[in-house]
Amino acid sequence: MTPSLRDVGLAVKRLQWRHHRESNKALGAATGLSLVQWDVLRHLHQQPDASLHELALLTFQTDQSMGELARRMTDRGLIARQEGPGRAVRHHLTGEGEAAYGTGADIVEGVLKTSLGRLSRDELTTLYGLLVKAAAN
Repeated sequence: MTPSLRDVGLAVKRLQWRHHRESNKALGAATGLSLVQWDVLRHLHQQPDASLHELALLTFQTDQSMGELARRMTDRGLIARQEGPGRAVRHHLTGEGEAAYGTGADIVEGVLKTSLGRLSRDELTTLYGLLVKAAAN
C-alpha cells in the first residue's frame, strides 16, 4: 500500500516530535538546557557572531522571541553580546556555552541514535536526500 501524503507528513511530524520531546527531557536533566537553547548554542558554534535575526531564522523563532531567549542565555553566561555594524547585535559562545554545547551535542546524538541509528548508511543517505528534496523551494 502506498502511503498518502498526509500519512508521510504525519510520520515525519511524529518522528520530529519524538526527537524534540526526548531531547528536551535528556538535555534538561543533564544540563538544564531546553532543545531550543541548545539549538542556539549549536548555531553559534557553527556560525560565530550570528545576528539575532539570523539566529531567529535558524532556530524557527520570531526576532522578538529570539531576543528574549538571547537575553536569558546571556544572563546565564552561555552567550555574550557584541555590538555589530549598524544596529546589528552579534552573539558568540562563552566558555560555559561552548561546554554546554558539547555536552548537549552528545545527548542529542544519543537521542537520534535511538531512531535514525537503526537505519543503514544507505537508508540514512536516501532519507536525507529525500527530506532535503522535499524541503527545497
